[in-house]
Amino acid sequence: MEASPNRLVGRVVDQTGAGLAQAKVKLTQARNEAKLVLTNSVGEFEFKVNQSSTSLELFVEVPGFLPYRREIDTINLNGKPLEIVLAVDGSIHSVTVTEKLGYQVRTTATATKTPTALLNIPQSISLVGAEQIRDQAMLSMADVVRYVPGITMAQGEGHRDAPIIRGNATTSDFFVNGVRDDVQYFRDLYNLERVEALKGPNAMIFGRGGGGGVLNRVTKEAGFTPYREISVLGGSFGNKRVMADLDQPLNRFAAFRLNTMFEDSNSFRRFANAKRYGISPTLTLLPNAETKLRLSYEFFHDGRVVDRGIPSFLGKPAEVDHRLFFGNPDQSRSRANVHLGSAIVERQLGAWNLRNQTLVGGYDKFYGNVFPGAVNASASLVSLSAYDSATKRNNIFNQTDLVRNLKTGPLRHTLLTGMEIGRQVTDNFRNTGYFTGNATSILVPLTDPTTRTAATFRQSASDADNNVRNTVAATYIQDQIEISRWIQIVAGLRLDRFDLRHHNNRNNTRLRRIDNMVSPRAGIVIKPVSSVSLYGNFSVSFLPSAGDQFAGLTATNQTLKPEKFSNYEVGAKWDLARGLSLSSAVYLLDRTNTTAVAPNDPSRILQTGSQRSKGMELGLSGRLTRIWSIAGGYAWQNATIRSATTAARAGALVPQVPQNSASLWNHFRVLPRLGLGLGLIHQGSMFAAIDNSVRIPAFSRADAAVFYSFNERLRLQANIENLTDQRYIVNAHINDNLTPGQARTLRIGMTARF
Repeated sequence: MEASPNRLVGRVVDQTGAGLAQAKVKLTQARNEAKLVLTNSVGEFEFKVNQSSTSLELFVEVPGFLPYRREIDTINLNGKPLEIVLAVDGSIHSVTVTEKLGYQVRTTATATKTPTALLNIPQSISLVGAEQIRDQAMLSMADVVRYVPGITMAQGEGHRDAPIIRGNATTSDFFVNGVRDDVQYFRDLYNLERVEALKGPNAMIFGRGGGGGVLNRVTKEAGFTPYREISVLGGSFGNKRVMADLDQPLNRFAAFRLNTMFEDSNSFRRFANAKRYGISPTLTLLPNAETKLRLSYEFFHDGRVVDRGIPSFLGKPAEVDHRLFFGNPDQSRSRANVHLGSAIVERQLGAWNLRNQTLVGGYDKFYGNVFPGAVNASASLVSLSAYDSATKRNNIFNQTDLVRNLKTGPLRHTLLTGMEIGRQVTDNFRNTGYFTGNATSILVPLTDPTTRTAATFRQSASDADNNVRNTVAATYIQDQIEISRWIQIVAGLRLDRFDLRHHNNRNNTRLRRIDNMVSPRAGIVIKPVSSVSLYGNFSVSFLPSAGDQFAGLTATNQTLKPEKFSNYEVGAKWDLARGLSLSSAVYLLDRTNTTAVAPNDPSRILQTGSQRSKGMELGLSGRLTRIWSIAGGYAWQNATIRSATTAARAGALVPQVPQNSASLWNHFRVLPRLGLGLGLIHQGSMFAAIDNSVRIPAFSRADAAVFYSFNERLRLQANIENLTDQRYIVNAHINDNLTPGQARTLRIGMTARF
């Protein structure tokens, strides 16, 4: 954007240099003539200026940032565009940032539904941005959480993302741009700006579930600056991947972007492979100064061999070759086809900012697996069992938010009110695998466990064949109150009505459960200085008795009220001037209303079970020096069963929750064009399952990388995962499904921009 004598142009950015869309820019000229415009998606604005005007006044306002006012002498503009850097609420001065701040991301609009500095959010949040994803050659959500304290990724039966957040396992607490994306599949990162990990219950913002936290994917959108990038990646075990990111403004009012990806890769594990591809076009429209419309669509396919890992023996991983595949690879396959369509409308309505978002999702998921079970007493044979499962789901969600900044006496408010409605229709069908006759398992040699013996799949008496329909209607209100420069309060309340209808196609049984859930949130932020915040937070979430995939409703649990998650958290955050963010949190998270067998009647289920997670997290990201950027953290966790549940005795440790875990990624710019990366990961020992009979040993691992930029348009990088080729177990599903960690793996990538 170029200036001319009769035009005033500029760009509104935050302290990281990111453009701020929909910023209100007001220009007052001679005779008090005032004009108002909104910035485009990259923060740009433009005014026509009266040639007779020698003095102008510019006023800029964005929710979550301090107002900006400036007098401009047109004689001294010199034809150069203005750059206006806004300080987030609570900062004292605006500062112009002239270089990138490493891996630091300072603001998000997800945690409060308003643009807010992380420093002013009373909650532990970890953000993994596009630059860190690129530097570490991340390919999956498991790669992302590796450097996020307090989160581990379970095996997920080899066909889905399955995080464990603060001791609470989930398969559904995934969101895209703040809207639920809850089908079980492996997500990709090709079209993302960043991944946000919000720890602790988040029902006030996201609704049901999210007891330990949520993972939110923020997708790329079409902007008004041309950008074209193609990346090619290849490496060990036949890894092949190509990605493209093409962003093109069509005119001043429309821009188009296309992200696409194709991958065809094998693994150090025999027979394990994956083929995945995705395409995601987006369109941004600016019909007038007050309105912005974003349209997007994604089709994503993931097909792979389902790998359930290796079995255990005598309470530890079996001593076998980690490359061995246990089962029949021909009948261990998964397929996920995902369609996601989204429309987001933002409009300024006087003093209110309106945001309406609709997400429509169609999911077709199938997986079959022949997987290992128990090893015999002589450690010579291992049993194999099999089943397959199909899920089809259609989602539609609509969220409407109204945000207003106002003052009441000395108090400044950012007021949010909104509603969400949604409907989900799911069909589930499961088969059991039978081998010879009616045998549901076979024995194979432990040292030669790959079989081509085919299983026959048909329904057993307990296999699922159902249709589930659920609707949600919610309303919420929140106020972010700035009492003074030193004290801020966040308080909110959400009301959810969750109506689930379950039809068993096998016996024509119909069940229904309606839950009305109230989810409060309250937090306080104390800022002794502008760059430091001390906070306390209380929040609550609920999980209906049908479970996080809401297919578990039965006549037994139909009358049970939702499980409840209550989180108490205190912490501190510190933004150093050079661009380094430090954070710490201490929390106590109680999970209650879990089920337990009645002590005097095994046929009855009571809601007397409970679980407690407590821990401490340390996080850091950003730049230590001009040449050294870092990202990582440390977590101490203790998650136990406080009172007996249907799954475990009181005192049992929650599985796959290491007491100690730490990670640190370092990027050193040793020369202007040459960079080096070093990643260090430690995961403490943990149990594979809730019976605490099989322990997964602790491990430490190092990763490394080399980056070389030939020029601004061409970059070469090489990443080595597991540099010293350590042999370890990374996670599990059950006691006899343990996942070997990746062997030493080299990936070489080339990125071209044009």
